[in-house]
Amino acid sequence: MSGAGKDSAPAAMRALTIGLRGEVFALPAETVSEILDMGPVTEVPNARAFVNGVINVRGKVVPLADLRVMFGMERTPPDADTRIVVTEIDLDGEPTLVGIIADKVHDVTEISEASVEEAPKVGMRWPAEFLRGIGKHGDDFIIIPDMGRIFGSKGDRDPSFATDERTVK
Repeated sequence: MSGAGKDSAPAAMRALTIGLRGEVFALPAETVSEILDMGPVTEVPNARAFVNGVINVRGKVVPLADLRVMFGMERTPPDADTRIVVTEIDLDGEPTLVGIIADKVHDVTEISEASVEEAPKVGMRWPAEFLRGIGKHGDDFIIIPDMGRIFGSKGDRDPSFATDERTVK
């Protein structure tokens, strides 16, 4: 247990909020390296269903993922609000850059850790195993995805995601 100091306010997660098909998702702000306009995407044959392809980010090849696919949402073509959020995830102990397609980037906000609850196992339209939890900000719910599980080997439970992009040359 941490000791009580003069700052005894509950811990908060600083998060970048993004929109996916009208839902608000939160990514830890400290993992976001940049936000890009939609640009050219190189398709990767036999990649996981939720990985659209790869993009060039300052000379690095970065996989581009569409979380809408992982969460059973319709994939729509990019529009004027579509952005790519470049974020760093821990993948098998290695820091790895990935791009996430966002229908819209909202803002950076604080989500109180006390407001984050485990996703219910029943009645959810999102796979609970891919969520860290659901937070509350004001009157709104914010979905907090578990990026390590989504991108890691544990994310291969559904056969449609089982193709590993590392097998592509």
